[in-house]
Amino acid sequence: MKMRRIVPGDIDYPDMLADRMGANAPPAIYAMGDLGVLRHQRLGLICSVRCPGSIVIKTYDAIRELRDIGMIVAGGFHSPMEHECLDILLRGSQPVILCPAKGLDGQPVGQECRRAVEEGRLLLLSAFGSEVKRTTAARAVIRNEFVAALSDVVLIPHASPGGKTEALARRAIKQGRPLFTFADEENAALIGLGARSLESHQIAHALDMAAQPRDRRR
Repeated sequence: MKMRRIVPGDIDYPDMLADRMGANAPPAIYAMGDLGVLRHQRLGLICSVRCPGSIVIKTYDAIRELRDIGMIVAGGFHSPMEHECLDILLRGSQPVILCPAKGLDGQPVGQECRRAVEEGRLLLLSAFGSEVKRTTAARAVIRNEFVAALSDVVLIPHASPGGKTEALARRAIKQGRPLFTFADEENAALIGLGARSLESHQIAHALDMAAQPRDRRR
């Protein structure tokens, strides 16, 4: 698979990165796959590593619905729960965006993912160059900011109170971007920040509602 390096000013460099990340926008991004995926509405999936069991179940249900309605989901898909979400998504026909917290040269790509890239259903996209060989907690934070900035809508199934994912949610909400979480007592702090709460089966309707203001501005 051929990797492309894309810098600001290139037609394929996403303008929203500078708008949403400011000076923290990556000076280059690295891609394998069909960049045309970025022309469609995208949902960013970001979650704290430690996630209550009740929310894990809701997440799997929502991911199946997102797959079935053809929503493009972007994420790091690094934790065990997120990896299962990637497996669920790859069983569908809609594109998926995988954003590792390291360079693409160090990203193991299994046969299923390789086939999905060749079929134009999987886009590998990273804010890190080939010199970055491993994931660290600090790089995961940058990767999550990258995923959130790339996305029209963000779904955070759970954010540990006081953690880095909660801080990301706070910034996204302050920017006025649509951010959803699941209605669950474990998410009281996140909902208190302004995240829109929903049940897992409401995700399709919630996305329609979130897209309406954007449609009216066209």
